[in-house]
Amino acid sequence: MGLPKIFKRVATAVFAVVLAVGIAGCGGSGEKEQFINIATGGTAGTYYPIGGAIAEVLNKNGMNASAQSTGASVANINMLKDKQVELAIVQNDITYYAVNGEEMFKESGKVENLKGIASLYPETCQFIVREDSGIKAIPDLKGKRVAVGAAGSGAEANARQILEAYGITYDDVDEQFLSFAEGSYALKDGTVDAAFVTAGYPTASVQDVASQNKIRLLPVGDEQIKILAEKYPFYTKTTVPAGTYQGFDEEIQTVSVMAILVANDKIDAALGEKVTKAIFDNVDKIAAAHSAGKNINKATALEAMDFITMNEGAEKILK
Repeated sequence: MGLPKIFKRVATAVFAVVLAVGIAGCGGSGEKEQFINIATGGTAGTYYPIGGAIAEVLNKNGMNASAQSTGASVANINMLKDKQVELAIVQNDITYYAVNGEEMFKESGKVENLKGIASLYPETCQFIVREDSGIKAIPDLKGKRVAVGAAGSGAEANARQILEAYGITYDDVDEQFLSFAEGSYALKDGTVDAAFVTAGYPTASVQDVASQNKIRLLPVGDEQIKILAEKYPFYTKTTVPAGTYQGFDEEIQTVSVMAILVANDKIDAALGEKVTKAIFDNVDKIAAAHSAGKNINKATALEAMDFITMNEGAEKILK
């Protein structure tokens, strides 16, 4: 009578071992089960649709990703630092400040756990005014009410630096610390004379203004571009094509920073390689989410990234 009980116990133990091995085999290294949070930006900007498309691509390639709306670049760096997210779309200038402990990261110090994944597309610095304002150039902003971006944001730093290249400080303008969406509303209402955004064009908030009012983009001159490039290595010369926005048919020269994809050390080399391959194998799907995605190109994916340590897996795919 005791023998069957012994066989039963042995059989149960063997089954438990087999089940454990089977579960381990199905789970692999756990890579597929790792949840990837992607920090993007506000819903009126470009990061949100691009980040959502990246999450969708990753999900279709065996990963478990989700994009979330955030306060954009500076907030995203802090979320990466605190390991609240694993990936984030960030301006390269803000990443430069974080890596070097400058500007808005001067007091908190260098952020040590950032790894580059890829350079994505240019984010264009745009000073927008209503046509009926009579403002045609950046020097005309003196004495005017200017929405320069949310306080401490990447856009606000860009606005301040471009004005500085013209010898203009906040003492010369009535600066209003407003977000993209707030600035566009204020411009439509006439409570500011100009609004500044840094985003891939065409930018939703600018399109919104242009749909109700004739607008003008203010150009950045060659001399000012040279000043900016010498002092801030992350700026590049950019041309916004005529007709980008409804009712404005002039080609405008300005500057851009780059939107880049950044990870923290929760993304190891193997996962970084998988993420990067999925993105660049599916750039058409990302471009379908927003026209800025058309500029995502493997050939330029390491540009403007020389100040940050790259994720080894991402670098393997891009080199």
